[in-house]
Amino acid sequence: MRNISSKIFIDGGDPEETRQAKQLFGCIDGQTTNPTLISKNPEVQARLARGEKFSKVEVYDFYKKVVLEFASIVDWSVSIEPYADKNTTSVEILNQAREMATWTKKAWIKFPTTVEGLKAASNAVREGIRANMTLCFSQEQAAAVYNATKGAKDVFVSPFVGRLDDRGEDGMNLIANILKMYEKGDGHVLTLTASVRNFNHLLYALQLKSPIITVPFKIFKEWADKGFSLPDETFVYDPGTLKPIPYREIPLDKPWTKYNIHHDLTDIGIERFSNDWNYLVK
Repeated sequence: MRNISSKIFIDGGDPEETRQAKQLFGCIDGQTTNPTLISKNPEVQARLARGEKFSKVEVYDFYKKVVLEFASIVDWSVSIEPYADKNTTSVEILNQAREMATWTKKAWIKFPTTVEGLKAASNAVREGIRANMTLCFSQEQAAAVYNATKGAKDVFVSPFVGRLDDRGEDGMNLIANILKMYEKGDGHVLTLTASVRNFNHLLYALQLKSPIITVPFKIFKEWADKGFSLPDETFVYDPGTLKPIPYREIPLDKPWTKYNIHHDLTDIGIERFSNDWNYLVK
């Protein structure tokens, strides 16, 4: 079933789920993962249940093994996330990115949408490393991504809609707003709808023609059970009581350092990912 313009990724840490999705759909374009999802991998959970943790070498070896499994299943892209906490420098992120980019020709490296993450990404793309800017929560962050990666091709920006919903804001508004803002650009950044929490998120992302949508297997399976139905002309996304995020006219021609890059949810996301990764290491 390929009568859609969006590329479909699976969001998770278990290659078996991605294999099942491919069997159901015929092909899967890509895979996204992160330290939290890797920590939920069945092999990791079994090891933790035995009271065993990983050395730093072992956890990176395991991560690489899982990434290579994903790469053998999907057609195009596997997003790989370097370790970063609030103190990790752009140099440290970039050095990890260089190593991870050698794991597979399908590698896209996930950089946090922070000052240090954007510094690392702007250097990485000049070296030919493909970037997925993660933990994006605002139009200004997306505008900064656009300018920090000019000259590159197929850069991803990943707005996390579910985490905005969690605090009462309409995360899907942000997807619509970024897509509208990028209409003025050159097309080198692709909006990747991330943190999809429910079937209506998926339907609305398809209706908006989000270039990429990454879907947890549970929601992908729900879509499969509904015959991979698509939003028709009667579909209207209902945000319920979620607060709208208004569109802002933001120019795309400023240096990336001139945008307001900080967002508290980005900081919270980085802390969560680093804590989940550190929990695995003895």
